[in-house]
Amino acid sequence: MRAKVQVFLKPGVLDVQGKAVEHALHGLGWGGVADVRVGKTIEFDLAAADRAAAEAEVKAMCEKLLANTVIESYRVELA
Repeated sequence: MRAKVQVFLKPGVLDVQGKAVEHALHGLGWGGVADVRVGKTIEFDLAAADRAAAEAEVKAMCEKLLANTVIESYRVELA
């Protein structure tokens, strides 16, 4: 099974990298861009017995390593 985890800062947490990208886009002429948020995508193959087991395993990975759940949220997709 293929897992895709998307991690972003939670709303209200200052995204310095997002602000830098937004400022650069404005400087390049795209002034209509606002509220840029930068995140990360982690993709990997996972050997799991079934979809429910895979979801539980990936969630555990996110809670322990892949996301800092104090300031980040995550979304899991399985294919």
